[in-house]
Amino acid sequence: MKKLLLFVLLFSLGRIYAQNPAINLIPQPVDIQQSGGLYEIIRTSTISYDVPEALKIAGMFSQKLNLSTGFAIKPQQGNTGSIQFNLNKVPVSTLGKEGYTLVSSANGVIITANEPAGLFYGMQTLLQLLPKEIEGKTAANVAWTVPSVKITDYPRFAWRGLMLDVSRNFFTKEEVEKYIDQMARYKYNTFHWHLTDDNGWRIEIKSLPKLTEVGAWRVPRFGQFGGRAEPKEGEAATVGGFYTQSDIKEIIQFAQDRFITIVPEIDVPGHSMSAIASYPELSCTKDQKTKVNPGSSFSEWFNDGTFKMRIDNTLNPSDEKVYEFLDKVFTEMAAIFPNPYIHVGGDECYKGFWTKDANCQALMKKMNMTKPEELQAYFMKRVETILKSKGKKLLGWDEILEGGLAPEATVMSWRGIKGGIEAAKMGHYVVMTPTTFAYLDYQQGEETIEPPIYSGLRLNKCYSFNPVPEGVDAKYILGGQGNLWSEQIATLHHAEYMTWPRAWALAEDFWSPNASKNWDNFIQRVEKQFDRSDLEGVNYSTAIYDAIINVKNSEGKISVEMTSEVTGLDIYYTIDGAMPNLYSPKYSSTVTFPEGPITLRVVTYRNGKQVGHLITLNPEELKKRTGGN
Repeated sequence: MKKLLLFVLLFSLGRIYAQNPAINLIPQPVDIQQSGGLYEIIRTSTISYDVPEALKIAGMFSQKLNLSTGFAIKPQQGNTGSIQFNLNKVPVSTLGKEGYTLVSSANGVIITANEPAGLFYGMQTLLQLLPKEIEGKTAANVAWTVPSVKITDYPRFAWRGLMLDVSRNFFTKEEVEKYIDQMARYKYNTFHWHLTDDNGWRIEIKSLPKLTEVGAWRVPRFGQFGGRAEPKEGEAATVGGFYTQSDIKEIIQFAQDRFITIVPEIDVPGHSMSAIASYPELSCTKDQKTKVNPGSSFSEWFNDGTFKMRIDNTLNPSDEKVYEFLDKVFTEMAAIFPNPYIHVGGDECYKGFWTKDANCQALMKKMNMTKPEELQAYFMKRVETILKSKGKKLLGWDEILEGGLAPEATVMSWRGIKGGIEAAKMGHYVVMTPTTFAYLDYQQGEETIEPPIYSGLRLNKCYSFNPVPEGVDAKYILGGQGNLWSEQIATLHHAEYMTWPRAWALAEDFWSPNASKNWDNFIQRVEKQFDRSDLEGVNYSTAIYDAIINVKNSEGKISVEMTSEVTGLDIYYTIDGAMPNLYSPKYSSTVTFPEGPITLRVVTYRNGKQVGHLITLNPEELKKRTGGN
């Protein structure tokens, strides 16, 4: 009898365990409690919404569900569905505008929120609770089960953003919408749209037609950005594109349906070569030969962080026609974009042409200015006045602090967190987006196999980001943002590769409680998202599986230490010219090389299968990494 009871107990526990799969949500909810049991969605399941405001979310869920299951479930108004989307009649203060509760049991699923945004985020959680096949484009024959859970969830920050640069390389309306849709799955709510720069003007301004007739197009060039040939006289500019105002309105509506606010950026007074190519009179030099830059080098950077522009890409702050131009631009933009902010750039503004311009110098003398940075502050204050007249707020990169900040400006801190700290202590709102944690165009793994760029940012560094620095009043930190500059990124496929999984880490930084973050647990959830992305057709990087190689030179001998971001990987290597595999030497501790021209080859395995890329470091590369020439 005892053996029989023990068998029954173990069998029951086994069933409960089998019905309690690991919960792999990104971002991690504030509170999640799992219990035994499952709810299975079948053809006769029902979806309900209690008020008309919840219909859109219920409809989005049923559309996604029906595509992947082959069902034909239509949402019905009421509160009797086996899957319910309900708005609280009395708001729950802890949930705020974007929080939700999700309760699933053997009887069904109930998502409750104060506002539709909360229901939308609850829906995204529900989709992640379903089998990965929910991401497929055709009906799959699987059990559509939801584990029994009770979730209470709400965001840590109000600003959870990603920036996409469409100036350096143009992305179509459909590609932008696909990127926005991917963001929404991980509870991002802000899409920063970098629309203009030296390399292309992407927004139609009807009162200034040359901006898209001329500024949206550049001559065809291939190769690495920054090393391309300059435009030739008479050469046709055929590469580029722009969004009509009708396109933009469609994208805005697409984003609003997913509770994402679009923040457009017009980068001024620097980074304005596409505008100057269209209207040369806007610059100090008024060079009629100015072309939209195709990725050629036109600046020289020095070791102290300063730089010099060889071509004038800066608007003239002393010319009233510049402000008339900007008034036209912002008038049309303000009529299209409903959000309160317009980003005006302000970064990397070269002031050398201002110091040589008689009118700029006269303005400085008139205004009792002693340094050119004050001219940029003057410019930004004028721009803020224009924006305020349109009912908009000014947002800019942290260079707008130099020379004095516009009275009501909000700052994006990108050169580390110092600018954000300074602005917050002055009582200005801040979005933290430092290069050290949030620049998604940086390499994310071994530099010899990653697309070339000047710096690196690994997934674990992204995951360690805390947007609120010590000693700063958190009320001034609106949140954080990841930035994807597209100089080296010509396709959406590549943009996805650079974004994910690092933007999954940032999503958790911006949504989840900082104290709940756990790297090893996060990696487990990332790997499940890889499976989902495969079915959805979204590209991502697997750099987390590649070996991290630290090369040292001690008393003339080269040695290497190797590790990886993911625990539990086996690292195999060779120094004899052979290709490494699981029969090669397995790394366990520092390896010191014998004398001679050694080529190191490294690969990672897990459970007997290769998971990492082959890394090859030739003698020259090894020497370079030790500081040798």
